[in-house]
Amino acid sequence: MRPAYGAEEMGIGGQLVTIVVDVANVMGSRPDGWWRDRAGAAVRLHADIVRLAASGRATLPDEPGEDGTERAGVPGFVMVLEGAAKAAAARLTPPEPDAPPELGAAGEPDPPPELDPAHADLRPARPGEVRVVQAVGSGDDAIVAVVRRLPGRRVVVTADRALRERCVSAGAEIRGPGWLLGLIRG
Repeated sequence: MRPAYGAEEMGIGGQLVTIVVDVANVMGSRPDGWWRDRAGAAVRLHADIVRLAASGRATLPDEPGEDGTERAGVPGFVMVLEGAAKAAAARLTPPEPDAPPELGAAGEPDPPPELDPAHADLRPARPGEVRVVQAVGSGDDAIVAVVRRLPGRRVVVTADRALRERCVSAGAEIRGPGWLLGLIRG
């Protein structure tokens, strides 16, 4: 049975699938000079993931169906930035046109709510959408918080053994950076 027209794009009629990317770990797995410019490397990785998401090639097979075929879910992506790579966030998310910054109690602009995933109101990424979250402290803690807060099927991309264990305990599946980079290369 096929889903209703537009159902997949609206995130209805099937299980939400979110790929949570440990940006520091994935960047560190490809020798492209990331250590000289972490923010630039994060921008390049974001561009690669946006192209991948738009291509329709970023699919995760579900469990085999009754007829032996697999039905793939189209994922959304959440990229978690930490440390020096957080400087990339300003280059990734353009401000809303004509939207003045909201001022906090001190008269300074409030930080975006996605800076602290443990307390942010994280909405699921729609199929094909790429979202960015900035870790306030530890990137690993932020990734686990994202996994715990998002509904549906969550797949974390990292090679960090301790983070993998924490994410599995929080209900996520795990893929290594090579899996994601292979999808990007096509």
